[in-house]
Amino acid sequence: MRIAIIGSTAYEERMKGHKFHLEYDYGHEVKIPALDHMEGTELDIITYNREMIEWADEIHMIWDGRSIGTVFDLGMVFALRKKLVVVYINPKKFLNFVEQYGEWYGRR
Repeated sequence: MRIAIIGSTAYEERMKGHKFHLEYDYGHEVKIPALDHMEGTELDIITYNREMIEWADEIHMIWDGRSIGTVFDLGMVFALRKKLVVVYINPKKFLNFVEQYGEWYGRR
């Protein structure tokens, strides 16, 4: 099976570990667009990501809950009707921070 891993570059090691597991334990062909192609304009990068999402049979996501690029890729996954496997989403989201900060600041 062909798998593309999308997600936050903050989780580079986690994405590489997941790729290793999929390739060596299951024999899948795996690409990580965010790590494979980081040169060129923003349009070059998202075009490459779209090509990898189109290429893949399945998309795996490892996300910090904040990366706008991952949201963009997720929209392409949805539009192309690809199967999505959520491997990891960080439960600490930006909105949680804003709520917590607001509560903390209000107590000062």
